[in-house]
Amino acid sequence: MPSLPLRNPPSPLFHFIPTTTTLFHFHKHPSFQSKAMGSFSSSPSPSPSSPSPSTSNDTKHQNLDEHKLSHVLKYHNQTKHNFKNYARGPHGLDWANQPNPFRRYLSAPLLSLLHFPTSPPSPSPQTQPLDAPLYSSLFNSLPSPKPISKSTISQFLYDSLALSAWKTTGFSTWSLRVNPSSGNLHPTEAYIVAPAIPSLSDSPFVAHYAPKEHSLELRAQIPSGFFPKFFPPNSFLVGLSSVFWREAWKYGERAFRYCNHDVGHAIAAIAMAAASLGWDVKLLDSLGCDDLKSLMGLHVFPEFEIPSRAVKGKIPEIEFEHPDCVMLVYPSGVSGFDVNYKELSSAILEFSKLEWKGKPNSLSKEHVCWDIIYRTAEVVKKPLTLGNRFLVDPFQRSDLYSENSYKGLTVRQVVRKRRSAVDMDGVTGMERDTFYQILSHCLPSGCGGKQRRQLSLPFRALPWDAEVHAALFVHRVVGLPQGLYLLVRNENHLDELKKAMNPDFLWVKPEGCSGDLPLYELLRSDCKRLAKQLSCHQDIASDGCFSLGMLARMEPTLREKNVWMYPRLFWETGVLGQVLYLEAHAVGISATGIGCFFDDPVHQLLGLKGSTFQSLYHFTVGGPVLDKRIMSLPAYPGPDVDA
Repeated sequence: MPSLPLRNPPSPLFHFIPTTTTLFHFHKHPSFQSKAMGSFSSSPSPSPSSPSPSTSNDTKHQNLDEHKLSHVLKYHNQTKHNFKNYARGPHGLDWANQPNPFRRYLSAPLLSLLHFPTSPPSPSPQTQPLDAPLYSSLFNSLPSPKPISKSTISQFLYDSLALSAWKTTGFSTWSLRVNPSSGNLHPTEAYIVAPAIPSLSDSPFVAHYAPKEHSLELRAQIPSGFFPKFFPPNSFLVGLSSVFWREAWKYGERAFRYCNHDVGHAIAAIAMAAASLGWDVKLLDSLGCDDLKSLMGLHVFPEFEIPSRAVKGKIPEIEFEHPDCVMLVYPSGVSGFDVNYKELSSAILEFSKLEWKGKPNSLSKEHVCWDIIYRTAEVVKKPLTLGNRFLVDPFQRSDLYSENSYKGLTVRQVVRKRRSAVDMDGVTGMERDTFYQILSHCLPSGCGGKQRRQLSLPFRALPWDAEVHAALFVHRVVGLPQGLYLLVRNENHLDELKKAMNPDFLWVKPEGCSGDLPLYELLRSDCKRLAKQLSCHQDIASDGCFSLGMLARMEPTLREKNVWMYPRLFWETGVLGQVLYLEAHAVGISATGIGCFFDDPVHQLLGLKGSTFQSLYHFTVGGPVLDKRIMSLPAYPGPDVDA
């Protein structure tokens, strides 16, 4: 790829010279492939900021943490895209070895789940709140919790992680899911750990969720005293893991980022589906990686020895699942309980002695190992951490700006009809109040008060204070000037952001914006061309109503909370991205996550230096262009093929 200069005119709005190359990295089926999947080389990146000077009292553990931090910053810089080079990836797509998107545990008993209509049989207000609450209502309050049963577990998975449709064109057929994924590659796997459920299992169990069949694969039976000892009645656990190989097959070294985006999308999808049943969700984030591995039975995968460099060949052990997180799902309104993490960890580690059923299926015949992905995953593995209480925060409703913006859709209609737009029409506009309404649902603390703690839906699933902000390119919002804006999602960072960003920015409240919405106009200008260039020259970033880059307070967070926050920052961006997806569909338009963007040019535009704030994920919201060549088929029963 030719070297292209970055021009810096006196204006704070930088103009970037476009290239003729376009690289697609957003949520879409692999049949819509990159136009530039040639040989990629590592781009020269700025070296990570120097560690804080050591003192004579530094411990070996502290020095080790500095080494880990240095590795994380190295990975992050090495996997940046810039105008001269993209992050290292495959020379081309090896279609013969595209990973199977469906994990199955061969010979494990299959427990079928129930299916549900997307639209309620009667659209009257009397039936909707009982069977399918309105989407917009969940941000105000949760319905009364339903008991755990085969029906409610089926609904929960049907509206969070199941297939949503099949698509076909020509000789290609592929599936879509309720939870989106970069490239539609779906590295995220899910597990249910639950007490006995009539008509499903007479004993408490661990099961893997098989979305193609909408069924649970019974992996193991667990002790009957496990749930009563640690959790309130009518609770269960959901575990998530990642198959890095599924993303790395297409995206190379940047895949670790995308896998963690997808974890965040899944967390939000789970939180929304749970809320529709009156259930609350919270990460059990004091547990460590070894605990999660035992809980989900992931010890059945052979140990993966990381090579010293990128290699290609038959590497079946690369198909292992990396444990990401586990969430407690419990009835909303339940409080006054804590989790004894020390005893819980001891009980979970005994799970490795259970009789585990099923052998994981093979996903590809040959593989490519991008070693830095696996080294980084090792560095950021979280140990068991004691001392943090399990806090059950009261539900916090979100601000209401424009109830009329929503189309009266139920939760199921929104989550199951959500799609990733392949193109935007460049025409559709959005009313200002609708824009403000969408942003209000992107706030972590909900209605009133200072934005910081994550108390509103679905962010309340995350136990840390918000670390991610949104830099918005406003293109077609009626009543709002085109330009660059910033949504400050943790107002404790406001002064730090002002000092770190371009000193010429305005920092004024837009017209009609409530004082409770921490939105600031930074620069008034037509940013369509700029947004497109920063998002790897993709028209979709300029043809919507608005697009954005998600800025994480990165290096300070890793120093203050430890390096295992690195993937969690991506989870937070994924949760925010899922809200944008659902909000767009609820108001009658569409959205798309954009994983391909030029990292440091984004920072340069904003005046950011070093690794304090980093752009981790881009997004666009607008009017979709439908491809009439692609036909939709029902999710169930779908065609008897793998996507």
